[in-house]
Amino acid sequence: MEFGLSEDQKLLQESVRGTLERVSPLERVRAAADKGETDAADIAHALAELGVYGMMVPEAQGGMGMTLLDAALVAEMLGRYVTPAGFAATAVMAPIAIAGAGSKAQRETWLPKIASGEAKAGVAIAEAASGARDGAGVTASGGKLNGKSLFALEADAADVIVVAGKAGGLHLVKGDAKGLTKVRLTSIDLTRGLSELQFDNVEAEALSSGDAAATLRRVVDAGRVMLAADTLGAGWMMIEKAVAYAGERKQFGRVIGSFQAVKHMCAEMASELEPCRSLVWYAAHAFDTMPEEASLMAAHAKGMTGDVGRFVARTATEVHGGMGFTDLVGLHYWFKRIGLDRQLLGSPERVRHEAAVMQGWAAD
Repeated sequence: MEFGLSEDQKLLQESVRGTLERVSPLERVRAAADKGETDAADIAHALAELGVYGMMVPEAQGGMGMTLLDAALVAEMLGRYVTPAGFAATAVMAPIAIAGAGSKAQRETWLPKIASGEAKAGVAIAEAASGARDGAGVTASGGKLNGKSLFALEADAADVIVVAGKAGGLHLVKGDAKGLTKVRLTSIDLTRGLSELQFDNVEAEALSSGDAAATLRRVVDAGRVMLAADTLGAGWMMIEKAVAYAGERKQFGRVIGSFQAVKHMCAEMASELEPCRSLVWYAAHAFDTMPEEASLMAAHAKGMTGDVGRFVARTATEVHGGMGFTDLVGLHYWFKRIGLDRQLLGSPERVRHEAAVMQGWAAD
């Protein structure tokens, strides 16, 4: 039996890669970061033409009903090109939430629009995934939401936002709802949109068809796998850039790649990151086929890529020497992307604790 990607999956990833090489080169990323664009319209349009926003939308609502592994392959390419366009929330997490716990009317209203790229979706679940913070948390009562949610993904320009309440429920809020205040957050990664959402008696629709708590768990798991895949792609690009630089930069009349110390640095990066690929693929596969393992594997994938990604980002920068810190080389875009991926939806320390609890090795 062959354990690997199908021909269709290989073609999918190559198609996304070819498109991003064209529409998201470093010059475009730099321009988007300078303007504060975290969902560049031209790049989003190109992704919509590929159909990526409909990947996780069921066929009944105009999507393609694909697997999380398919989505992870796309996320890897987005990380590789530090693409300033929304994907994890709009194309993966929100469709899973709405399809899993939404009513027929909610599914028919939003999923076709998300699939076509007509509507953008945000997700505000940081408190459920990363733990409560002082003053944060959203309460639901009488169809209204109050409170504050931090680090909402892709919510700034979203038409609809999936919000997790303190009690574990999920709610849909329109992006322009009365009483909703969006405060854009600036992080180290200027390619991804984060917001603080403040709710003051904001009208919301509960996602109450089925088990909302179980659906929230799946949304968190899917988000963690997407971030792990994003780190995988960003990390491999940093390795390739380091190897290419080592083959060009000369010192003492020799390219630095001929020095044993530099060879070891590059080899160690590759040997540390490559095992993450199979772990990310397995976690994505488990999400659709082995629900009893999905949360555990998502936690492992997020934790491992978070730590390995940090090692790769640091080491690849060191291979570049002083040039690694310059904007001319642009390595910092990947460095910062990996840094934010590491913290969103649970740090390595947190997800490993969750994994220990799931396996009965630690108390909750």
